[in-house]
Amino acid sequence: MTQTDLAEPAPRLGRKRDHTRDAEILEATLDVLAETGYDGMTIDMVAARAKAGKATVYRRWASKPELVLDAVACMKSNDIDLTAIPDTGTLRGDLIALIKPPTIKDSERKMKVMAAIVSMLSRNPELAEAARAALVEPRAAANRIVFQRAVDRGEVSPSVDIERLCLLGPALVAYRVLMLRTPVDREFLISNIDGIILPAAGVRSP
Repeated sequence: MTQTDLAEPAPRLGRKRDHTRDAEILEATLDVLAETGYDGMTIDMVAARAKAGKATVYRRWASKPELVLDAVACMKSNDIDLTAIPDTGTLRGDLIALIKPPTIKDSERKMKVMAAIVSMLSRNPELAEAARAALVEPRAAANRIVFQRAVDRGEVSPSVDIERLCLLGPALVAYRVLMLRTPVDREFLISNIDGIILPAAGVRSP
């Protein structure tokens, strides 16, 4: 070992990032987004809601767009369990079985987040894809399962456009929340099933 080797200081390691607060910060981001919109949201607001230091947020996310992108993408963690969708034996029964209080509340929150970021979607393809995967696809995937069951048991014609039907319910919810600014409730969802979705699928409503 040379004298030079002895004189050189050991390289300093950077401060490790603490990821234990990530989930809280991302949830706080979604809450602030839903309340203020993208333009009104600030890192200070998120840090205050999460009870975290502003520096803690910036060590993990260098900018507001990065934070919002991660928050929207993580909304998928609350998706419907596609392996546990009830099979009631009828299309109407299956669609109604998907209506649960936590699901209604989660859907309304997702629509408010969508409203908050809609101005960004055309300018940020990555955010647009994250929004589609988190806000639209989960419900559409569940609907595909129940509609395919209906086709398999002969309740719905194979010629029906299942993909379009899968998006009909989410579209009605989006219009009610985003345009009419009216809360979504069980009665509204069932009226959509009986008055719009079942007739569109060629199934007689009760």
